[in-house]
Amino acid sequence: MGAAFPELVRGEALIGETLKLEESRFKTTLENGLKLLDEATEEMGGQGELDGETAFKLYDTFGFPLDLTQDALREKGRAVDTSGFDAAMDAQKAKARAAWSGSGEAADAAIWFDLADQGGPTEFLGYDTEIAEGQITALVRDGIVQARATAGEGLAIIVNQTPFYAESGGQVGDTGLIRTATGTARVNDTKKVAGLFLHMAEVVIGEILPGQGAELVVDHARRADIRANHSATHLLHEALRRALGDHVAQRGSLNAPDRLRFDFSHAKALSAEELAQIEAEVNTFIRQNSAVETRIMTPDEARDLGAQALFGEKYGDEVRVVSMGSQAGSGKGMDGQTYSLELCGGTHVRQTGDIGLFVALGDSASSSGVRRIEALTGPAALAYLTGQERRMQALTQEMNATADEVLERVRILKDERKRLENEVAQLRRQLAMAGGADQAAAAVESVNGIAFHAQALGGVTARDLAGLIDDHKARLGSGAVLLIADTGGKAAIAAGVTDDLTGRLSAVELVRAAVAELGGQGGGGRADFAQGGGKDVANAPAAIAAAQAVLKGV
Repeated sequence: MGAAFPELVRGEALIGETLKLEESRFKTTLENGLKLLDEATEEMGGQGELDGETAFKLYDTFGFPLDLTQDALREKGRAVDTSGFDAAMDAQKAKARAAWSGSGEAADAAIWFDLADQGGPTEFLGYDTEIAEGQITALVRDGIVQARATAGEGLAIIVNQTPFYAESGGQVGDTGLIRTATGTARVNDTKKVAGLFLHMAEVVIGEILPGQGAELVVDHARRADIRANHSATHLLHEALRRALGDHVAQRGSLNAPDRLRFDFSHAKALSAEELAQIEAEVNTFIRQNSAVETRIMTPDEARDLGAQALFGEKYGDEVRVVSMGSQAGSGKGMDGQTYSLELCGGTHVRQTGDIGLFVALGDSASSSGVRRIEALTGPAALAYLTGQERRMQALTQEMNATADEVLERVRILKDERKRLENEVAQLRRQLAMAGGADQAAAAVESVNGIAFHAQALGGVTARDLAGLIDDHKARLGSGAVLLIADTGGKAAIAAGVTDDLTGRLSAVELVRAAVAELGGQGGGGRADFAQGGGKDVANAPAAIAAAQAVLKGV
């Protein structure tokens, strides 16, 4: 359908990558859902329909659709309690509606539109200057227009024209001062509603009156840091596309004075080598110190030049196109040599060298199919690197090694620690099993014809229980085991059932019975092994008795 919708052709790489990701995600969902469904039907026994709450949990928590649940159970001759599913769905919707409180912005929206109709939108002067004069057109506090604002009062100040950038496109709002003949206000943030720039301010001296002329002064140092971070995101975006592929597209950003954050479409984590390559490329174009240029043109003209735009974003008749960096044969711009070319309404440095330095802090997952890079520029980046150097010096002194030797020393220490932990775990197991085969055999009793070993243990951890369960199952040959470990007043519980008995008995049942007596909830696992936890290990005898009751009932 690209002939009718050209944006589909431009977004082909992103669309393909998104479809591929959705397919792989659904495959994972299918595998996980079928596994959970099998466990749920095992607990049901040989007949009956799946309860609606369990089906809804599969849908709501694990993303497993109801129709797939029904299809999977139909093959086994079972059904789903759809009325119970619908009831659980309705309960969830009611809960969501009750929790929604709204932000309050909608209630205040009417006043901003009224003021915009009366005085027109605010004219933004901040691309060319950080100091300007304007006239105060309105003062608003708590959604009500004010006749004056005095020292200590917080409010929104609206001016006919302003150099303050309002929060938009990931760039945070400017701060600074508004001065009149009778008072001064400190601007803590700037927002934009209905074409009006709202200077969120506090009067610090005297009083401010509507109709007054005002001097508006943006915090220059803060704006400079924000500009550097914003321009760096443009270079970062292009570096990511070149390193990872044309499917990379912006999915969100934050350009603040102290850091930048950039979200982009990509299905997997970046390797250390990829991140280093991207960081190096951004710094290459910073050092190039090329001019950052801005032109106004139509969206079609911008796209014809190769400008990057947000996929699905609506643009007006005219757009601002920001170009930076020069690379022969890039194919972008009028000369075909522009490195980064993007549609953008934010503020930027005049030369890429003004960014100073770019340091990528790392790559993480933002949401499904979206990665996030956080980074620093300029003084913040230098301070970070200085701190890292100091920490490395302290580490080399502590390790009595050179910087080149530290990594190998750490690896040796980790291997040694792992070896010692394994030895300690083995000693704990030997201690817990101490007493020999005769004593262990004496601790086994027969319940309903099933050999059952139950024991409360001290000096072992929850991690040790799985190995101990295996040891006791091997010793029994056929039977069930329940172990309760004292972990500082609380209890860790594990149960095991030998394979020949899992058709009659599930370890999950034993654990859940014990957990209930120990002040815990739930517990889960497989038919042959399950774990849980409780609050009060002193009730271990009652927990063992509860497990015995389960055995008597099978």
